[in-house]
Amino acid sequence: MEIDPRRLRVLLAVARAGGVLAAADLLHVTPSAVSQQLARLEREVGAALLERHPRGVTLTAEGRDLVEVAENIERELGEARRRLSARAGDLEGHVRVGGFQTFLSVVLIPGLPAWRERQPGIAIEIMEGSGDVLARELRAGDLDLAVVEYDADEAAAALPLSLREVPLLDDPWRLVVPAHSTAGEGLVAWDRLGAPWLGVDSSAAMASAAARVRRSLGDSGASVHRYGDYETALALVAAGEGVALIPSLALQRDLPEGVEIVDVPGLGARRVAVRHRTGRRALPPATDAVLAFVRELAAAAQGGVRPGESDAGTAAH
Repeated sequence: MEIDPRRLRVLLAVARAGGVLAAADLLHVTPSAVSQQLARLEREVGAALLERHPRGVTLTAEGRDLVEVAENIERELGEARRRLSARAGDLEGHVRVGGFQTFLSVVLIPGLPAWRERQPGIAIEIMEGSGDVLARELRAGDLDLAVVEYDADEAAAALPLSLREVPLLDDPWRLVVPAHSTAGEGLVAWDRLGAPWLGVDSSAAMASAAARVRRSLGDSGASVHRYGDYETALALVAAGEGVALIPSLALQRDLPEGVEIVDVPGLGARRVAVRHRTGRRALPPATDAVLAFVRELAAAAQGGVRPGESDAGTAAH
């Protein structure tokens, strides 16, 4: 079986765009040219790669396999470009990276000194913000990369064709409780926590995770207070005011006195991913290099466990 790798790029564009017409626009070619390349690729592999519907196309099992191969080739070519550019000493640029507090402070910012030694010609500018703000700035072109978070048990919102998401890690949720509460006795009965659940601002990324866990526990009691930041949540827990879900990355610091972490199976995790704009051309070499660095740092933070492979299961902020 001979497969022309150039046709895999066409299939990848169709998969990302959701149809032949949109893929043709993405590749700056005619729809007829896209259809011809797909037909030839199907003959080469001896299998149908797409299922055509009135509103677009979906990939067959064989199509999904080839798209995965195409993505691997794309990554390898990007790595080759980065290495050649680095060898030539011509990697320069200014890359703006937006994100939320825990990922920036625990994962990305501590890696900046090593980055300056590795790529002194590329400046990384850090911009902290909420999910909605980061999304707007990315679409407007004010950010090159945006690190986002959402509960991995919840279906992620569909992205526009102009954006692509690259998973980084799954960050397990942990239950934090006031020290010496009855929560440490095994949590057999959740009404014995000894403290109510803290309320979460509806705009915060962890709101859906807290609601999901409470539903799974059959908890319908009233919450107290309302927080949108983990520092506030930990301060309230330390004061004995309630219990909360906190992601593991936010607990990699000295905790306030009066806070205990309880291991509870099935809490899930938050999904952390990075998004960037797509177009007819590949990412600029400087942005591509920073993206690879962010993925490297995230893999190290999770000990090499990729999304979907976390022992904890699912999560948010």
